[in-house]
This record gives sequence, structure tokens and C-alpha cells, in this order.
Amino acid sequence: MASHKIDNTDVKIMETLQMRARTKRGQLAEEAGLSIPTISERLHKLESNGYITGYNAILNPQRVGLSLTAFISLTAESSSYYTDIIEQANKYDEILECHAITGKGSHLLKVRVTDTIALERLLSEIQSWPGVKDTRTDVVL
Repeated sequence: MASHKIDNTDVKIMETLQMRARTKRGQLAEEAGLSIPTISERLHKLESNGYITGYNAILNPQRVGLSLTAFISLTAESSSYYTDIIEQANKYDEILECHAITGKGSHLLKVRVTDTIALERLLSEIQSWPGVKDTRTDVVL
């Protein structure tokens, strides 16, 4: 992959798209004071060089029935399980993020579920994963 150095215009384009991913190229061009072909070329370079990796719709969790968000800190029995835990976490739609961390615990999971019953069910599954020593759950208010 060729190296692409970004400038202030690229940063402004990315900031706009991060806030409003559906912004039309014409509007981006107008805001940046550039032509549509120039914006298209810049977007292509930002995408092909990995600065922009996708465009997402951000859903309202409550409207789609996922009203409970929690963070689950888990501790692995040893570092040999770190990769296995991340692979397990990637199998669950309810687990939005999984990070290997320092400090108390070895991994931090961000989960979103329908209710406490679903959270309890998910926790039971996580606690049965090979290499999971213990968990601690914090529910977002």
C-alpha cells in the first residue's frame, strides 16, 4: 500500500464524514472549496490507504430493543488465553467491543443486550469460556 500523507483538507473531510457519513460529495466539495472530482479522488485515496475503513449507520439501541449496556471485565487464567478470548468474543453479536487491557483484569468487553435476563445468560456463557478465571460486570445507567 502506497503511503499517503494527509493534510488539513483531508482531516476536515474525515471529520465531516465521521459526524455525518451520508454527506454528499457535492456538499463535501462545497465545504472544502474543491471540485467534486477532486473530492472523489481524495476519498478514494483516504479509503485505499486505510484512513477511512467504512461508513456506518448508528442505531438507537433502545429503538431496536437493546436497552441494557454493560462493561464486563474478565480475567484470563494466563496470557496464553488472550487470543482465544478475543476469538470467542467475536462470535457474539451482543459483544460490541473486546479489548485486551492492563490493570485489573485482562479483557474489557462492551456488551448490549435486551435486559438483565439476557445479560445473565451472556455472562454465564462468557464464564464458561476456556481460560476465563473470573468476571466483573458494570451496568451503564
